[in-house]
Amino acid sequence: MRVDLNADLGETVDGVPTADDDALFAVISSANIACGGHAGDAASMRASVETAARHGVAVGAHPSYDDRANFGRVARSPEPAELNASVTAQLSALVAAGADLRYVKPHGALYHAVTADPRQAEAVAAAVADHSARLGRALPVLGLAGAIAEAAASAGLPFVHEAFLDRGYTARGGLVPRGAPGDLIHDPELVAARALRLVREGEVDTVEGTRVAVEAASLCLHGDTPAAVAMARAVRAALDHAGVEVRAPW
Repeated sequence: MRVDLNADLGETVDGVPTADDDALFAVISSANIACGGHAGDAASMRASVETAARHGVAVGAHPSYDDRANFGRVARSPEPAELNASVTAQLSALVAAGADLRYVKPHGALYHAVTADPRQAEAVAAAVADHSARLGRALPVLGLAGAIAEAAASAGLPFVHEAFLDRGYTARGGLVPRGAPGDLIHDPELVAARALRLVREGEVDTVEGTRVAVEAASLCLHGDTPAAVAMARAVRAALDHAGVEVRAPW
């Protein structure tokens, strides 16, 4: 058994980190690095890239809407050309910081928008495809099934499904909206148990008390949740104990 363990890192706001990045880099296999849209700056990107290299962690870009005031978590409807240009600039900024970019995962409201909105999904996929052409290799897109998976395939990009260890799921297989009851999970034991169930059985418990099938080659923890480090360590310990290889797929 093998799975990727990723976390959103480098999310520095006004020079202040929102997570214990050093502790998380020590247990994950892939890092989604904020590249200026919702958080992050040139210094934090360089530091994240260097830390990832020390720990042998794959670096992915975590582009967002240009919305630092709301941490990229408020829905927007930019024109495709505007969104394409923004994502392109963010990918370029991370590469300029020294990243050996291996994949791309949209952040926050953009992440959810591209699962449902083909126009935004196509704009993001086109930006990733253009950057892939410059690199000479196709960058995988990480996310949930939906419009972005279709747009990635149309653009000739691999698509990798992920599941969230610290977010509530609905019976329809979607995430509980932030701010709604059951949106976040903070118990390290519950999160570790979910990781094992996803790897072994491909399903999660829902807030309605049922179980739902979830396809995932990568498991995500949010670095900015209060118990992120304890949860990440519990997940890694559980996976290691169960003989599950934690390795980046890119």
